[in-house]
Amino acid sequence: MQMNGDQQLEAYRRMLRIRRFEEEAMRQFSRNKIPGFFHSSVGQEAAIVGACLALRDDDAMTGTHRSHGHPIGKGARLDALMAELMGKQGGICKGRGGSMHFADNSVGIISESGIVGGGIPLATGCAFSASVRGVDQVTLCFFGDGAVNEGTFHESLNMASLWKLPAIYLCENNGYAIVTSVEQSHAQPDIALRAAGYGMPGVTIDGQDVTAVFEATAQAVARARAGEGPILIVANTYRFDEHNYGLLVPGQPYRSVAEIEAHKRDRDPILLYRAVLLEEGVSEKTLREIEEEVTEHIKKAVKFALNSPMPETETFSDYMFNTPI
Repeated sequence: MQMNGDQQLEAYRRMLRIRRFEEEAMRQFSRNKIPGFFHSSVGQEAAIVGACLALRDDDAMTGTHRSHGHPIGKGARLDALMAELMGKQGGICKGRGGSMHFADNSVGIISESGIVGGGIPLATGCAFSASVRGVDQVTLCFFGDGAVNEGTFHESLNMASLWKLPAIYLCENNGYAIVTSVEQSHAQPDIALRAAGYGMPGVTIDGQDVTAVFEATAQAVARARAGEGPILIVANTYRFDEHNYGLLVPGQPYRSVAEIEAHKRDRDPILLYRAVLLEEGVSEKTLREIEEEVTEHIKKAVKFALNSPMPETETFSDYMFNTPI
């Protein structure tokens, strides 16, 4: 399955939204407008957008601690996301979730988690729910290479395969779990091979190629909707920033400046896809218009967030409890 013309332009638009959102959010973080921690997804835009574009709005998704990009890829509002980062009442979770816990049921984002691998069992449960309800929704689960060594990864994939659940497990393999490389932490660095242990397909794709990610995910979605069970997709990607923005790593650097600069120069997913679109006949004018549109949306998102009020202290306990009817 290939992207049509409209989807191609939307892919470029959403990748650029992620990049510009993250860049502006890092500026606001540096100005102390955003509390807590900040994990940038700059460099991983193609893996996010390619996968999300293969879904329907009512399909579910779980993200990670590095998850500002995932809701943007799924179509969430930029202004509400920026306000959430700032802990404001106008945020997507009314300021309660912050950087690592976005949720937006209107576009299928059931949760993101600050716990490594925390979204994997949630996604599996969501896929089980769809199976029990007899609907054709699928669940896309993002996680990083570090999560592959968590027990929840093994337990969840085993369960999903046994019950043929409509789950798509997508590993954003950026090569490093904080400062530890895949080669140092995985006895079998080829993560896709792990799928065989659970009787499901495992595929490896270029996570910097949005088209490749879309096509692989679209095939997985069709397979899941047909009741053929889960799949493990490993998208090899790269984060351009540190694990945690502003974090100073003590001791020797775990990756060289030359390595980072080479990826920025040769493997930037947005620049790669921009070149593809121009080669396929999309005009420079069209791309410029998209770029200007995204810049304007980011400006409006920041203005909305800065002008949104902080939650009232008397509402502190709101949304903490649920009383079933």
